[in-house]
Amino acid sequence: MKRISLISLAMAMTLSMQAKDILVNTPNTSLLLKADEGQPLHVSYYGERIDRVDQVYNAYSLWEHAYPAFGAGCQNVPALSVKHADGNMSTELVYQSDTKVEEPNATLYTITMKDKLYDFWVDVCYRAYTNSDVIETWSVIRNEEKKPVTLLKYASGYMPFRQGDAWVSHQHGSWGAESYIYEEPLQLGAFEVHDVNGTRNAMTNRPNIMISLDGKPRENEGRVIGAVLCWSGPYRITIDTRGQKEHHLIAGISEAHSEYKLKRGETFTTPELAFAYSDEGMGGVSRSYHRWARLNNKVHNGTALRKILLNSWEGVYLNVSQEGMEKMMDGIKELGGELFVMDDGWFGDKYQRSIDNCALGDWVTDTRKLPEGIPALEKAAAERGLKWGIWIEPEMTNTKSELYEKHPDWIVCHPNRTPITGRGGTQLILDMSNPEVQDFVFAVVDNIMQETPNTYYIKWDANFEIQNFGSKYLSGDNQSHLYVDYHLGLRKTLERIRVKYPDLVIQCCSSGGGRVNYGLMPYFDEFWVSDNTDAQQRLFIQWGTSMFFPACAMAQHVSASPNHQTGRVIPLKFRFDVAMTGRLGLEMRPSDLSERELEYAKQAIATYKEIRPIIQQGNQYRILSPYDKTGYASELYITDDKSDAVFFAYKFEHYVDQFRPRFHFAGLDPDATYKLTEICRNGRTDHWEGHAFTGKFLMQQGIEIALNGQFASKVIRLEKQ
Repeated sequence: MKRISLISLAMAMTLSMQAKDILVNTPNTSLLLKADEGQPLHVSYYGERIDRVDQVYNAYSLWEHAYPAFGAGCQNVPALSVKHADGNMSTELVYQSDTKVEEPNATLYTITMKDKLYDFWVDVCYRAYTNSDVIETWSVIRNEEKKPVTLLKYASGYMPFRQGDAWVSHQHGSWGAESYIYEEPLQLGAFEVHDVNGTRNAMTNRPNIMISLDGKPRENEGRVIGAVLCWSGPYRITIDTRGQKEHHLIAGISEAHSEYKLKRGETFTTPELAFAYSDEGMGGVSRSYHRWARLNNKVHNGTALRKILLNSWEGVYLNVSQEGMEKMMDGIKELGGELFVMDDGWFGDKYQRSIDNCALGDWVTDTRKLPEGIPALEKAAAERGLKWGIWIEPEMTNTKSELYEKHPDWIVCHPNRTPITGRGGTQLILDMSNPEVQDFVFAVVDNIMQETPNTYYIKWDANFEIQNFGSKYLSGDNQSHLYVDYHLGLRKTLERIRVKYPDLVIQCCSSGGGRVNYGLMPYFDEFWVSDNTDAQQRLFIQWGTSMFFPACAMAQHVSASPNHQTGRVIPLKFRFDVAMTGRLGLEMRPSDLSERELEYAKQAIATYKEIRPIIQQGNQYRILSPYDKTGYASELYITDDKSDAVFFAYKFEHYVDQFRPRFHFAGLDPDATYKLTEICRNGRTDHWEGHAFTGKFLMQQGIEIALNGQFASKVIRLEKQ
């Protein structure tokens, strides 16, 4: 027995020596894979960039299946589970071949595996970017068996890591309180975030996590792995922890109620799972994702500067009128804005959209409210030098609508069930798996562009989840395809829109931030961060959202005071300073501002136009977190060459004898000298005003900033001398 063991060991060592190393590199990170004919693909390393693989193997090796399949030798949580036509539920994938293709800004690696017994194939793909430290992985599953196979689980990717004191940072929220950050150590057992909403997969848990490998998460220090699932439907992210330091991450489409059948010759491509690694803490991972999104169309047209807009919703809600819209246009023009957007309430013929229980799907102008029609408003905006935008909710309908009366078979609901309704007691979802519905939704946008070809901006909303699981379009055998096919149909429709209207700016809105995910953002220029526009709570919501998404995509509006969601009274300056860390906009009637407020708003908008490139296209450093419970927060945006930066400091709580922090900067050139100037000023000059400091001094020693009373804030420009 001993001799056999030695022979087996020698054979294993020989096989290992013959194995092929596949090194997947970004500028600063590496993923090491090992492939050997007739053996499973293995992952051996992920972390900072390496050039010599022998150092990894001499030090340690993870030696885990790179895409573990259920039922034949793999003891870990599987990424793939398949039921073959003969009932066999085991799959044993082994390496066949690999290719490497150079793309613009990336290198694509495709490793082909096949089941040992069945004509069943899986391509495991990795795309490593050259302009950011992000590696995407996904699988292409092909059935060449004679009969259909059923995919029981089909995750996008897998990543093992070994670390004793590992913590996970994840985001959870609800309507008006999206993307709050939660941190916890990884314990024995399973950690999981998931979504079962059906249409809005970011309303509660979000499909993004960070794993801190050096203990409790830190913003700008420590080794961190990020994982982002690029999918808009139900998902599951699981970390299975065994022993004291062995962790297995699996992420992909949720398999719950989503068995997917593949006929012979059919393929299924899973959504991308995007990994990032940094030794500069969570902020380093964030900056990698921000750069990846902006430069690689993970946010549509991500390198373009976003315009300052006024949205009509909180100003008039559904009570739109020709006179009211033109008055709001006059207001944003006076303030120096660039775009006016008319929100809900403009449509409906038989059913008038004066309350939110009717007319969705009937996308014709309500001439009782707008007797001269939408073209007259588009013209009025142009006469004022403004761009024109409009709100739609094209995936939805109401039971009180002409569309539903004509096409009751278009809704998401099983034929044998009475539909459960949502908002207003009447709202329903159109079945995007149905090609006829896809054509209709495309036509909603196309008809708007035909009638008003100078439309610059569309706000695309979605305010209901799938509560009526079932499809009148899908066959009885394929009802479990609904969660997947809905989103594939939505993506197909958005692709059609983008082919015809590549320059149209479209906002992704879904009861606020319900659809903030990278599955949809390649088709949308921005997203509505939250329906909650309260500046104090927005500090927390925006902070969490910025962990994965760049400022250019974050729609952040100055709203009225008292705030419509919380009733909180907050000074206009603080509201502007909070909103300026993304795409600045307004959500109010400018005519409600006092003369003094109007003058300040003009100054703030003019200043934002100057610093807009730094914020929307710069690198963000989150410094003092509102989650630290000090009542203060601070963050900085800086250009790639570190020559120009903008620093924001906030005080949002006030107590007698409250701790007053010294404000430290981050991301500066330590050897450069920076002159500090307060902008958007609304108070006395501080002692550091106009003075120059080295970047090293500002980062290590910091400065004291006079923030007096609750809702005090300052914006500081740093210019390299």
